[in-house]
Amino acid sequence: MGIEPTLSAWEAEVLPLNYTRDAHILIHMTLITVTVNGAARQMPADASVQTLVEALGLIGRRVAIERNGTIVSRSQWTEVTLLPDDRLEVVGAVGGG
Repeated sequence: MGIEPTLSAWEAEVLPLNYTRDAHILIHMTLITVTVNGAARQMPADASVQTLVEALGLIGRRVAIERNGTIVSRSQWTEVTLLPDDRLEVVGAVGGG
């Protein structure tokens, strides 16, 4: 026989860990709505412009991103976090002659 913890000791040690994990998961599951080229799109609350480009399958393509009327330079894609109700325009470069 070992020493069994009391219920209150167990609650004090174990329950906060569970609540912390659940809160962390809920933060990542929260969605926001942004408008991309006129269509509503759900994105994670912590999504960046880079996340949007990845979700659209445009990695490696020559595209320009405009957020609320301002161009977001490619070097800032990972730094600019999307906000609820952002309006984004995604334009691809077309070559030709």
